[in-house]
Amino acid sequence: MKALVIAEKPSVGRDIARVLGCREKKNGYIEGDKYVVTWAIGHLVRLKMPEEYDPGLKKWRTEDLPVIPDKMQLKPVESTAAQFKIVQELYNRKDIGEVISATDAGREGELIFRYIYELAGCTKPVKRLWISSLTDTAIREGFSRLKPGSEYENLYHAARCRSEADWLVGLNATRAFTVRHRELLSVGRVQTPTLALLVNREKEIRDFVPKDYWEVLAAYREGFTGKWEGDADGRTFEQSKAEAVKKKVEGKTGTITGVKHEEKKEPPPLPYDLTELQRDGNKIYGYSAQQVLDLAQSLYEKKLITYPRTNCRYLSSDIDTLEILLKLKGYSRYTDPVKLQNWSMQARAVNDAKVTDHHALIPTGENRALAGDEARIYDLVARRFIAGFYPEHLFTVTAITVEIEGENFLSRGKTVRQAGWKELYAAAEKEQEGGRPGRADNEGREDQEEQENQEQTLPAVEKGEQVSVQEVIIKRKQTKPPKRYTEATLLSAMENAGKLVDDEELRERMKENGLGTPATRAAILERLLKVGYIERKGKTLYPTPKGMALMEIMPEKLKSPELTGEWEKKLYDIERGKLAAEKYMAEIKQYTKELVEIARESASIAVSAAAGKSIGRCPLCGAGVIKNRKGYGCSAWKDKGCKFFLGKIAGKKLSEKQVRDLLEKGQTKTIKGFTGKRGNKFDAALKIVEGKIEFLFPETHGKS
Repeated sequence: MKALVIAEKPSVGRDIARVLGCREKKNGYIEGDKYVVTWAIGHLVRLKMPEEYDPGLKKWRTEDLPVIPDKMQLKPVESTAAQFKIVQELYNRKDIGEVISATDAGREGELIFRYIYELAGCTKPVKRLWISSLTDTAIREGFSRLKPGSEYENLYHAARCRSEADWLVGLNATRAFTVRHRELLSVGRVQTPTLALLVNREKEIRDFVPKDYWEVLAAYREGFTGKWEGDADGRTFEQSKAEAVKKKVEGKTGTITGVKHEEKKEPPPLPYDLTELQRDGNKIYGYSAQQVLDLAQSLYEKKLITYPRTNCRYLSSDIDTLEILLKLKGYSRYTDPVKLQNWSMQARAVNDAKVTDHHALIPTGENRALAGDEARIYDLVARRFIAGFYPEHLFTVTAITVEIEGENFLSRGKTVRQAGWKELYAAAEKEQEGGRPGRADNEGREDQEEQENQEQTLPAVEKGEQVSVQEVIIKRKQTKPPKRYTEATLLSAMENAGKLVDDEELRERMKENGLGTPATRAAILERLLKVGYIERKGKTLYPTPKGMALMEIMPEKLKSPELTGEWEKKLYDIERGKLAAEKYMAEIKQYTKELVEIARESASIAVSAAAGKSIGRCPLCGAGVIKNRKGYGCSAWKDKGCKFFLGKIAGKKLSEKQVRDLLEKGQTKTIKGFTGKRGNKFDAALKIVEGKIEFLFPETHGKS
């Protein structure tokens, strides 16, 4: 009897067949003495659409919703139906005694195999190949320790629940809101809360009113600079106060009242998981999340890196990390010190208890020539892996406090005592300076200034010494709104269900509550781009007017990242046998019914029309402001009774640009030619205060 091996795609199937000694090529499979190797082409089987249960459901009607089949049914994907038929015939061959699932070792790979197995009506025993790389060695070892398919039953239940939940919520919500609002609206269980993150951030930016503030810097003849402590952030919102401090300390002598040295250390970063690799690929090279995933998948299939769709950043103790390191070619400059100093992989990266289905993403030790984008992503993975062998980055932070005429000035400096693992990145950073795709010229300039001020080289001084003020500089700055998301920061927010978390350990604990999974997030972003709800400009993501308008009609239940994160956590619980799949699906069905009911009761709004005409956001109710014959009014005046309106003000008709500034920035620049009650002409800026328009006159506002 032979074993039938099913791989996820033809290229992987051919590799497995070669390692197993199968050489007889047939139509859609390769045969050997002991094994027959065939393959899927991604998903060969899908869930049936509503109209495939009942032709009457082809027409979208509110009264037919929600569509909740008693049992979800499967059918072959039309474009690959021929390959499904080949696999089905192989299942039924009398000389096939068992089936080996060799699809990708993850939730989606499990689902691909199980759907084929179920629809083909196969009942033969199943074994599972579970490997983290596609090297010949890994394949041989994997076949020597195949596991019973039953061990992955919970993984399959989680995968199927995810698939059916997306079908139920996505199809029903899309139909319900499309019918109610009379235009095609794409809605999804994870897609919609992800869009909500972008829209909420855009609203925060639009609502933000910048405030001027002032910093006072004292340059000392002794060769360093101090910053006036002012408030807790080292600034003042009163220009007169800054001017008074400057006048008070200019040309004076100060006394050093404190010198504090603090020794710090920074361990090497943990190896990559997929999300972290996508973040760095976006930050450093401007790649989209999908591009990074595609490049990583290609490197995996070329046997150069381990399984890319991992959400783990730890390694198991059975991995010979030193052997892998010594095989890497082109990195001798960095690997030679490891051999010479006898360094080993950092202890915190090796943790069997934290390794889930797959360990962290690392090189395999295999080598082949690479160029362009693949070489860049491989370099990120290899460099991060090598960094794990290096010692900690050690540095000393020094703080010097100087009192001048009763005012305190603080100087901060940083001295590197041991470059450690950061040595690997110094050369790479120089190569990338100024040449990163999507990088804005002024991106992070103020942050860089602040960093340079904190990392200045400070002289050796002692408490009680005197310093002389050579120059006093006042810097006028403005408070900044939150930054728009890049794919890098949005992936972080999705991973933590909308909470931006910097702490590495806390991020690890929150992963189970994220929006989507490492394997699905890139596709979610691409879907939002495709349907026109967001757009990409350089590295930055913007919600489109249509995306903004859509969020106005979406219920909180569907927009909430936290709620969707809880659904994701429950899928992980199913995977671990802590929650019954039936209980999860019962909750999803109830949730679907509630969404349909909410859609039925919502006010009908033409989203595209509102998006196309909207000039800004109404300060009273948050709906769009649109232009009409008499001026500019709230689009929700009919549904919500909102009375916000801008007609002529003091005899002057406002331009669309002036109205947009007023709505987005909270005030306009100075506008000339208003007419007073007595016919007198005057100039003023306009400002919105609690939904009402007020004048700001040049002497208080400052001419623009």
